[in-house]
Amino acid sequence: MIEFVLDGRSKVNTYVQLVQQVKQSLRVGLLTPGDQLPKVRDVAQSLAINPNTVLKAYRELEIEGLVEGRPGVGTFVRRTLAGTSLPNQAELREELVAWLHRARTAGLTPEDVTALVETTMRAALTADPEGTKTAPAR
Repeated sequence: MIEFVLDGRSKVNTYVQLVQQVKQSLRVGLLTPGDQLPKVRDVAQSLAINPNTVLKAYRELEIEGLVEGRPGVGTFVRRTLAGTSLPNQAELREELVAWLHRARTAGLTPEDVTALVETTMRAALTADPEGTKTAPAR
């Protein structure tokens, strides 16, 4: 089951952070169709936020067709966002974890890592918007 985490320093609305976390979990296969999202009351209590904020996030996901609410039962995942790349993600995740350890050893902060990844992604996507270049051989 997903455990939500909020970034209090983020300029992103709380409900949007919840939506983004569900979508990320759907993309990487942590949530699959049929899985139940945490109860609104439980999320609100654990994050010390208004239950209406959680309801707003769940409603947004429902409008997008990703989840469905079942009165008196809970909110359940209807469809996934995981693509055909899902089987390759485990190996890539391992490589990313190793890279993150090297980045930490090199003195990068989490903010440095985020900045490096985001700027590199933007540059790479601008240079190759179709994603057609192959990765360099190792």
